[in-house]
Amino acid sequence: MGSTVSDFDKESVVDWLHNLTRLGIKLGLKNITELLARIGNPQDSFRTIHVAGSDGKGSTCAYIYSVLMEAGINVGLYSSPQIVDFNERISVNGNNITDDDFLLLAYEVMVVVESMKEEGYDCTFFESTTALAFLYFQRKGVEYAVIEVGMGGRYDATNVISPEVTVITNISREHTQFLGGTISEIASEKAGIIKSGVPVVTCNTGDALKEIARTASLMDSELVVVEDVSLMDMTQTGSVIEYRGKVYEVGIPGSYQATNAAMAIETLSRISLSKDVMPYLAQGLKNAHWPGRMEKIEGLPLIVDVTHTKSGMVALCEDVLRIYGKVTVVFGILSDKDLVGISECIAKMSSQVYVTEPDSDRAMVVSEVARVMGLRTEDVIVSPSVEDAIEAALKDMKGSAVLVTGSFRMAEGAMRWLKKRSARF
Repeated sequence: MGSTVSDFDKESVVDWLHNLTRLGIKLGLKNITELLARIGNPQDSFRTIHVAGSDGKGSTCAYIYSVLMEAGINVGLYSSPQIVDFNERISVNGNNITDDDFLLLAYEVMVVVESMKEEGYDCTFFESTTALAFLYFQRKGVEYAVIEVGMGGRYDATNVISPEVTVITNISREHTQFLGGTISEIASEKAGIIKSGVPVVTCNTGDALKEIARTASLMDSELVVVEDVSLMDMTQTGSVIEYRGKVYEVGIPGSYQATNAAMAIETLSRISLSKDVMPYLAQGLKNAHWPGRMEKIEGLPLIVDVTHTKSGMVALCEDVLRIYGKVTVVFGILSDKDLVGISECIAKMSSQVYVTEPDSDRAMVVSEVARVMGLRTEDVIVSPSVEDAIEAALKDMKGSAVLVTGSFRMAEGAMRWLKKRSARF
């Protein structure tokens, strides 16, 4: 490359990574396998838990991560996408990768990716980021890493690991252009993370469960289906659940957190460690935090949520109505999502809807969102940006709070607005 790490700063390296998105999404393991081999296969230096799904995979990862931290295990977490800062994707023991470490390791990966390019390998953003995360975990001496699938499973760049347990959270229709148009097809792709003889934990039912069970049987893997979990109470800041005769407090609000926490419990009971983590289960679940999951902002009547699938929005609607009643909704969505299905849920919980475009090249145009939303509720207001929409919604709030939802990028807009607001006061 003719340059050294001192020639770069974080912004330029992040720009380099994002420029790789022009290569699009390439499902397959050829590039990532070669890239990892050239940096010494760091993923072989730690044990892993692999989590796929459409809804709840981030929260499920957060519960597992929190319990392992509580037990004193040196543990890493790789998740995506971030809400605001790239460093959110990679953390060890509750601390995001530092800018200095990010810059150093990203440069190492960059040198290899650029050299591979000359040989006809075009590594993508996610492949490069995954390699960076694995390298960081190796350098930090991580014993266990909780790895969230980016998209799908079978051909996702994370599917080069040999996990001790795999987890498949709720499956819904998403990324249909890559994963297939039916639940069975999508489930088949996500079941691609199941490894021979490795237990798989899931909460799915119907066609999704049939496909997962079929793959588990072929791979001679124990199939654990989470059932009979009860939500006993739910507040703005957490939930109380009962599972297998025991009651737990969990640190993330929402009815579906009962199932996510139960999947974490089953997963943790199947890993082998030098110490028993189960005595730390209750405190770890209680301490778990995952931003953007019906997150109530302290001191403001504002809720931020990243939900972007119809099934997720159905659950969010029920939870919001249960805790807050009708709310003013600030809503935007990406173009590959189920606008009609999600809009139906938004209409049920909203007294007023501000529609806008999240800051993304994939954002659905606001005129189309307004048109579809307007067929389901009368009080629809178009706003030029997420920040403008939040400002207006809080001033003219109809309902008990303002809910920002529809996309990770909507949550990002809300967090940027909060940061600017804090700077003003």
